[in-house]
Amino acid sequence: MNPRHRLVPALFAVAALGAAGCAGLVPKLETPQLSVIGVEVLDAQLLEQRFSVRMRVRNPNDRDLPIRGLSYTMQVAGQDFGRGMTAKAFTVPALGEAEFDMIVTTNLAGSLLRILPQLERNPESIEYRLEGRVNTDLGLVRSIPFVEKGRLSMK
Repeated sequence: MNPRHRLVPALFAVAALGAAGCAGLVPKLETPQLSVIGVEVLDAQLLEQRFSVRMRVRNPNDRDLPIRGLSYTMQVAGQDFGRGMTAKAFTVPALGEAEFDMIVTTNLAGSLLRILPQLERNPESIEYRLEGRVNTDLGLVRSIPFVEKGRLSMK
């Protein structure tokens, strides 16, 4: 048998072991769970509004989650509401939770007319949807995508 033909299976075995070893280096993380717990108007102009959105994040992982930042888009009552990001880094403890503030910048002029009828039907709460990425300081895991849905109390 040609020595080159013996070398090919050995190279495949080394490559497979290397790939398996690298997979073990990347931590397997569950997606953090986010929920809106409060909204406060910061500034309301005709064409732009700024809100402070208080968030709670739950870490379902057995290791601390150092978050460098979080970027997202937000929908309210199925309508685009705004987009934004966190102001500073923070760490969510293993199997724990943390609260933080995000700034949402929006132009409600177009979507307000579509949101108001839903508020009239149910003045107690309104549905929201967040979609974005959590940017981490975890080495090989630089970002974790997320989608969260819930209801925001209007009380």
